[in-house]
Amino acid sequence: MHRTTLSSALPATTVPTTAPPASAPTADDAPEQPGRLPAPVRTPAGLVGNTPVLCIGAPLTPPGRSFWAKLEGANPGGIKDRAALHMVARARARGVLASGARIVESTSGTLGLGLALAGLTHGHPVTLVTDPGMEPPLLGQLRAYGADVQVVDRPHDHGGWQRARCERVAELLAAEPGAWCPDQYGNPDSVDAYTALGLELAAQLGRVDVLVAAVGTGGHSAGTARTLRSLSPGLRLVGVDSVRSTIFGQPAGPRLMRGLGSSIHPGNVDHDAFDEVHWVAPAEAVWACRALARHHRASGGWSVGAVALVAGRLAGELPPHTRIAAVFPDGMHRYCGTVFDDAWCAARGLTATAPPEPPLTLHDPGTEVAERWTRWTRRPTPEAAA
Repeated sequence: MHRTTLSSALPATTVPTTAPPASAPTADDAPEQPGRLPAPVRTPAGLVGNTPVLCIGAPLTPPGRSFWAKLEGANPGGIKDRAALHMVARARARGVLASGARIVESTSGTLGLGLALAGLTHGHPVTLVTDPGMEPPLLGQLRAYGADVQVVDRPHDHGGWQRARCERVAELLAAEPGAWCPDQYGNPDSVDAYTALGLELAAQLGRVDVLVAAVGTGGHSAGTARTLRSLSPGLRLVGVDSVRSTIFGQPAGPRLMRGLGSSIHPGNVDHDAFDEVHWVAPAEAVWACRALARHHRASGGWSVGAVALVAGRLAGELPPHTRIAAVFPDGMHRYCGTVFDDAWCAARGLTATAPPEPPLTLHDPGTEVAERWTRWTRRPTPEAAA
């Protein structure tokens, strides 16, 4: 099938270095929140949830506009602490995960941190399968937390590193009777885990008109949107994917951005729930990550940058009092040797750090290929994605 490539050159200048003005935009229609100190907790799992929400304005948005960012990096390991704890607790309650049995799973990073926490909480050894793209500091952190981390050495011919990791997980499960895999790609408990995130957003913001969420395994976009729509049926869900990801019908290809996109078709992605989809390229996400760090002291990795880029664009397009919530899945420390390393970015051609050009419009994801920031405003369906 013939595909048209959607791409254009990005300008190569620098992020503005001036501090944000004192009158940086705020969402003045947000409810006032009384200041409260967090309650003491007895275990690390007690630190998960009730994450803060921060107003994000220029330069991610036009002057005078803003959106709200749910800072899931405030969890001990990131957003997937919620899914890991919930999946393990439900598996134990159903009896499919026996006391002391091993947990085995594929991860690009964030879920691994959550499973290490769940293993500590419930007394399970944890084996994680990753690939050479995992950042060395994160690899060391997971091992410090007691996880056994195995690194596959070659990508699958058709499913890339992701499929290679999954096949290694299957081998490990076959070799150890009683071991259990959460299957984050298709486990409905992973979706249910984000009910609390949706309820937190509703309590913190009063209402949410638009939710912007990264799409990888599909859990947090599906679970959060479902919960918010039960309270506000008119909620608009905007998904953020990576270029060269197959989730919404694009051809698979090598992806630099970890934790975003997929080379397989995760069962937890609720295609019918999305009103709009954006594909973002690495250089564009790097610009957004660095702009967030410089101007808002709240940043993270690839997913955070891509989501912020899209949410900022929507904040400039939609009516002024539209309440936009964007989920930031993690923090920035893991990415000090990649996204925030000048030499690393320069070696990969990611030094085009001017604000990205506005997104192109994709009309048919089956025949057009997005190579830079591109949006699809048609409502996607599972048939279209397949």
